[in-house]
Amino acid sequence: MFNWRDVILDFEKIVEIAELAGEAILEIYNRSNEIEIKHKGDNSPLTEADLAAHNLIVQELKKIDQTPIVSEEGNEGDPLSTDTCWLVDPLDGTKEFIKKNGMFTVNIALMRRNKDRWNPIFGVVHAPVTKTTWFGGVVIPSERRGPEGTGLMMVNPSMPPNPVRLVASGTHRGEKDELFAQKLGNYDLVRMGSSLKACIVAEGSADLYPRFGPTSCWDIAAAHAVVSGAGGIVVDPSGKNLDYDVIENILNPYFLVAADNRWTEDWVKLQ
Repeated sequence: MFNWRDVILDFEKIVEIAELAGEAILEIYNRSNEIEIKHKGDNSPLTEADLAAHNLIVQELKKIDQTPIVSEEGNEGDPLSTDTCWLVDPLDGTKEFIKKNGMFTVNIALMRRNKDRWNPIFGVVHAPVTKTTWFGGVVIPSERRGPEGTGLMMVNPSMPPNPVRLVASGTHRGEKDELFAQKLGNYDLVRMGSSLKACIVAEGSADLYPRFGPTSCWDIAAAHAVVSGAGGIVVDPSGKNLDYDVIENILNPYFLVAADNRWTEDWVKLQ
């Protein structure tokens, strides 16, 4: 059985790496209104900022040790050679970056293997524009660090008669999203980009983030760790804890990020 006390890691160093990557992204973000955009094989956008952040993160993580790195922009080492790996999205929310709405993040997760599945045990999510960082997991309680200071985070589920605070993607909204929202009855909706949606659940500013759209493992793993460290849950369509394949099928099933398990039954019924 995995014992988190066996993990020896300079957590502050990982936070620092994410924040340095954020600075590299901001340098490009603030430099010009003209951002060079390429497209990858799946037609998703790729910018100079994605690559700059990727290169910096890989360079800095390799200084720590030789733990394999699985990144959206390319791997370093073989994750099957060990029971741990880094899972990185150097710029989560490239479309938000291109739109210049500020709702993009740097995601770094430390993953632990259990047979052929992987679980996040520590994660860092950094929002460069607001200079806010969320970090934590099963190895340390989650914290939020920003210009106003640093503090421990804890989910804060809304109780009736207060409305359920629902957070959703600004670009992905479908029939199942509407059906789930209807089941909530009284709710307030906030739209947001990237893994920020999960982070505001972790910090107690929202209750639910249902995801009925396509995502990859690196899109949510770091925020998943942060949510876990704040007392929340991230579940798959069956209501079980979401786990990941970082080797072959990198696509996630639909998932629900929640402040508690009150809504899990309704979530499962919608699948």
